[in-house]
Amino acid sequence: MQKPSVAELRPVVHPEGVKDRRSGEHWAGRLYMREISLRCDRYLVNTRITPNQLTYLMVVAGVLAGAALLVPGLTGALVAALLIQLYLLLDCVDGELARWRKQTSVTGVYLDRVGHYLAEAALLVGFGLRGADLFAREGASANWMWAFLGAVAALGAILIKAETDLVDVARARSGLETAKDEAATPRSSGLALARRAAAALKFHRLVGGVEASLLILVLAIVDTVAGGIFWTRFGIALLAAIAVLQTVLHLVSILASRRLK
Repeated sequence: MQKPSVAELRPVVHPEGVKDRRSGEHWAGRLYMREISLRCDRYLVNTRITPNQLTYLMVVAGVLAGAALLVPGLTGALVAALLIQLYLLLDCVDGELARWRKQTSVTGVYLDRVGHYLAEAALLVGFGLRGADLFAREGASANWMWAFLGAVAALGAILIKAETDLVDVARARSGLETAKDEAATPRSSGLALARRAAAALKFHRLVGGVEASLLILVLAIVDTVAGGIFWTRFGIALLAAIAVLQTVLHLVSILASRRLK
């Protein structure tokens, strides 16, 4: 069977609004990954590979990224960053394949969300274990405080996603339709201003998989030059603090908005 062209695929797998979703599309997807995934789609649409199988592979790539961080030095950080890029690619391709074949399903959406929880938490847990120095390269024994802080960052990343997803759950159970993007604006002008300021700084994105993997890679490069793992540990503490702060601020933002009305 002849492969469809990119021009044939684009209007189906990238319908209007997909790249413009304020909370549903990652900047890396808009910037480059959607174009890469579009070209991968050509080779997948006529195969027996299912969208859900690609979602499972996405989860595996994300979890392996966390495991890769157990490899000391620059190698582990580089492999983790590449695996997160593969994770992002598969996250794009699974939905595009489902749209082309008209195989979108509630199961697929559910697996996708669970996959994001598992993969991004695994990366941050792996980062914490990296800072704990499991192989005692920097001390006589592992320092488990850093593993704890990595787990705190991972828990915060999961809770932030859960707070967003539970809005739809609460509305569905109350018989309401999905909230519109404009409902996210807090009713208080002061909170609305604070939310805009936080969105402009975008510090909260650092606990996301792509951003965290790039930060980890940069810190690994700095540590390679400076020697030791000081900057890796600094990054763990930074992400843990951001995760805790953002968990609280995001919850307040939701409760102060019209999303639950």
